[in-house]
Amino acid sequence: MNKYDIIVIGSGHNGLVTACYLAKAGYSVCVLERRETIGGAVSTETMFRSEQFPKGFRMDVGSSVHIMIHQTGILEELELENYGLEYIEMDPIMSYPLPEGEGVIHFFKDLERTLNSIGKVAPEDVQNYREFVDFWGRVNEGVLKTFMVPPKGKNIVSEMARGQIKNGSMFKKGEQMSSLQKILSSYGKVVDDAFENEHLKAAVMWFAAQSGPTPDHPATGDFAGWQSMLHQSGAKHPRGGSGMLTQAMANYLEARGSKVIPASPVKKVLIESGKAKGVKTESGEEYRADTIISNAHVQTTMMKLVGKEHLEPSMYKKVENINVGNGFGMVIRCAVEELPRYTACPDDPYIHNGMQLLAPSVQYMNNAIGDYLKGKPPENPAVLAMTFSEIDEDVAPSGGHTLFAWAQWHPYELQNNLHWDDIREKEAQKIYDVVTRYAPNMKDKLIDWYIQSPLDIERKHGLLKGNVMHVEMSFDQMFMFRPIPEMSNYKTPIENLYLSSASCHPGGGVFGAAGYNAANVVLKDLKKKNWFSF
Repeated sequence: MNKYDIIVIGSGHNGLVTACYLAKAGYSVCVLERRETIGGAVSTETMFRSEQFPKGFRMDVGSSVHIMIHQTGILEELELENYGLEYIEMDPIMSYPLPEGEGVIHFFKDLERTLNSIGKVAPEDVQNYREFVDFWGRVNEGVLKTFMVPPKGKNIVSEMARGQIKNGSMFKKGEQMSSLQKILSSYGKVVDDAFENEHLKAAVMWFAAQSGPTPDHPATGDFAGWQSMLHQSGAKHPRGGSGMLTQAMANYLEARGSKVIPASPVKKVLIESGKAKGVKTESGEEYRADTIISNAHVQTTMMKLVGKEHLEPSMYKKVENINVGNGFGMVIRCAVEELPRYTACPDDPYIHNGMQLLAPSVQYMNNAIGDYLKGKPPENPAVLAMTFSEIDEDVAPSGGHTLFAWAQWHPYELQNNLHWDDIREKEAQKIYDVVTRYAPNMKDKLIDWYIQSPLDIERKHGLLKGNVMHVEMSFDQMFMFRPIPEMSNYKTPIENLYLSSASCHPGGGVFGAAGYNAANVVLKDLKKKNWFSF
């Protein structure tokens, strides 16, 4: 019999973080992955092999830029550099080539270098940006601490007002209420209030939009404010592709006698007398353990793997009513003959070190959002370009380069009887055309591409409705509300069944915090069980 101490469903990076900490504590862990490639939405595949390029291109098929995990201590505690993980610094972290004329804003890890770059395009905002980073940096020191522990069942607003204002660590004296108002504002308003220059506004707002909600969502101010943390941790790219992070964790588990088994999709959680006792795969194989952890989407876990028959009707309904949203964005993974030479800065030595923000204005983004709200793909998508082959020779062969272009906002459910399978190539071309408008040299430089529409993202990664954050990152689904209050502590109504995915606090991105918090909850419960068993 396949018997382990712990079974983890899904090898996404949060699930692997949980598995690694449990293996580190001495438990035997088995991770079951439905796909041939491990890593969930943090994985890399080799594509586009040809006579000219026999080794192909290393293409990320999920997230690419790693920012928040470098603020957690997870990488250091697991010593993943000993298991094949090497990070390359992205500096500048991102750049904003001007849509018209000459000029570029670089956002370096070093604040002073960033301010110097801003001064060349938006001198009126140099001091504004310094104050912005100072304010949100103090806020996010506290926020980061709340991300690395299970959420408390108290009202986050009252706790912030009572605790943080009391000790004075978050807000300056006399500015408590106005500062709290900023945090509860939308990130669109936060950016508009903070800066004067339209180019800087567009750059900061487009980066903030990567969290998901539209700029008018209340209590999303810190999506823009998180920019301050870039000047602490920077951003990094794993040598060989994003999936080298999850591969390193798989190596860590193997070194401790635990397993990651690919091509083993779980069909059901085995429940006996209200307790999770194991899982059954689609091939009919059973795996048994006294602790089961699901890294799958919360709705997939509770509605499919557990099922209506094991849940109270009211609980099932609450899970069903979680706001997954209507898509998020889509991405094209391109093998190209050369890298973009942006008209605004054709010979800039830094532009390809980090992300390139291709959103001409705030109004341009608002127009794309307007199309999204009508159930249509944006006529002119906002694009975030990534060119990792410039800093990582392992991802592209000689004579080729990689270009990833992520775009928003693309609805999963389309109006006017449109279907993604019919329009995916047309919409992909729109994204590539945005790059070409900024960098005309890219016309006819496409070797091949891998398209991921919202529907493709759902099919490949199990991210329902193509939401890469699992569920909407709106305030009513954050902290103790995520995914629902009854499961915010990573536990489910089924005894011995836990959650560890981005469906849980603190949400999506390459962070690992949900997996880290879940591991600590499980370890605490196992310690109690072991103590009572004597």
